[in-house]
Amino acid sequence: MTTGRVVVIVLNWCGEEDTAACLRSLARSEGAPFDVLLVDNGSPDSSGERLHATFPALPYVQTGRNLGFTGGNNRGIEWALGTGAEYVVVLNNDTVVAPDCIARLVASARARPRVGAVAPTMLVLDAPDRVWYAGGTLSLFRGLGVHRGEGDVAERVDDARGPEPVTFITGCCMLLTREALETVGAFDDAYFAYGEDMDLSFRLMRAGFVLLHEPRARLLHRVPVGPSEPSPFQIEQRDRNRRRFVRLRLPALRRALFCAWFYPTRLAHLARYLLRGDRERAAAILRGALA
Repeated sequence: MTTGRVVVIVLNWCGEEDTAACLRSLARSEGAPFDVLLVDNGSPDSSGERLHATFPALPYVQTGRNLGFTGGNNRGIEWALGTGAEYVVVLNNDTVVAPDCIARLVASARARPRVGAVAPTMLVLDAPDRVWYAGGTLSLFRGLGVHRGEGDVAERVDDARGPEPVTFITGCCMLLTREALETVGAFDDAYFAYGEDMDLSFRLMRAGFVLLHEPRARLLHRVPVGPSEPSPFQIEQRDRNRRRFVRLRLPALRRALFCAWFYPTRLAHLARYLLRGDRERAAAILRGALA
């Protein structure tokens, strides 16, 4: 069986401290060898250049401007495939990986045919006993990727059962096979940020690829410990991109069902924000629902 070259892409945008911690955790990895590509999305604070100077051995791609999560990672994926990678890992810069995380993802991808993507269990960095992602389900009704086990105690994730098929993999960390990328393409640049992982998960499954959650692979992700209010940017991007996904990928009946749920719930959120005087989030609701 071919071993295949592995490239891990870490995208930075004004996140020097988090990115450096992520890169240091990758340097402590064990098992299957891999290369790390540092991509900077035109960070105006020059953090990309400083990171490049701190980690000079790593290949470095500078996009020159902020291309979003999609565009920045797509530049990295192009570089990885162009240099012969068989497996590409897209990894958020605000993560810290366990030493065997990447090796376990690669082993799972190699163990069965037609694997398109593999994701690890992701725990909350500031509360590592809590789950953020332990597999995912794609809800076509809501145009949303739902995390399994979010908020659960980490001990409840059953490592013994091995890799399991899922229908949604978050872009926080996903191993993608060369075959899958060459068949369906990488992220849709038009999403910019949020929803691109849902779209890619859907396209992979539609092309007959298997998505796997590997519970024995672990990482920590810097996210809020408990429930938190999304920023106006997140609200606008997520809602706009959910509408894009439904419009582009789903048949007429499913689009109608989505609209019947989506617009009344946006009105409810709009009223909630207006009642508490949060004009920024209220405006984001309108932009996300209408833009």
